[in-house]
Amino acid sequence: MRDIVYPAVVATAKTWFRLGDIKFNMTGVENIPLTGGALLAVNHLSFVDYVMAGYPAVQRKRLTRFMAKQEIFDHKIGGPVMRSFHHIAIDRSSGGAGMAEARRYLDAGEVVGIFPEGTISQSFELQPLKTGAVRIAADAGVPLIPVVLWGTQRFLTKGKPRDFGRHKTIGIEVGAPMFPTPADDPTAMTEELETRMRAMLDRLIKAHPADEQPPGSWWLPASYGGSAPTPAEAAAMYAEERRKRAERKAKKQP
Repeated sequence: MRDIVYPAVVATAKTWFRLGDIKFNMTGVENIPLTGGALLAVNHLSFVDYVMAGYPAVQRKRLTRFMAKQEIFDHKIGGPVMRSFHHIAIDRSSGGAGMAEARRYLDAGEVVGIFPEGTISQSFELQPLKTGAVRIAADAGVPLIPVVLWGTQRFLTKGKPRDFGRHKTIGIEVGAPMFPTPADDPTAMTEELETRMRAMLDRLIKAHPADEQPPGSWWLPASYGGSAPTPAEAAAMYAEERRKRAERKAKKQP
């Protein structure tokens, strides 16, 4: 697969990290294989997660092809950019074509990234995971590798002002691979993945510099002393968002 734009963006991101004095506390990079297909299951906190979640694979001299909602690919600017990275479009109403495309990439030995929560978490805690990640990895016969981010929400997330100021820390933990098979129960395997990712996120939050997440911070989960919405409140916000999206879609139909 020929890449022209992606390496240039990686170089630009590294320059941003250096000039912005962004510190990475990153562990488990060795869990990403140097060759062959692998599926990364990533938590979703912000609009810059594509950049940050791809960074561990870059350390292994690999590029990650992320699965993203079709709406981004339909955008006149976002679409060409996503396609230039060879990312994978997913239709929220019917993800079969996107899953088949992900399987093709994995069969070709690519690293593919998926956000199994399905949307950005506004509570900044892990939302219930969908089973797609387990099913794709099992079908392709590739390792499923949990990747958890912390701190990316401070740059650019849903409903909050952007802040690309300097001197921020990003926590990234790459977990040990799971090896789901078609014989496994995808629901049970997804529950195991979710348990692992919750523990990883807890470690990252607790290890984060205290001066970067003082009590009451909007980017800190309520259960850790922050002012972010609770998971229940965030779920209600997302339900309302989906309702409004459905209304807009219905109005566009003839």
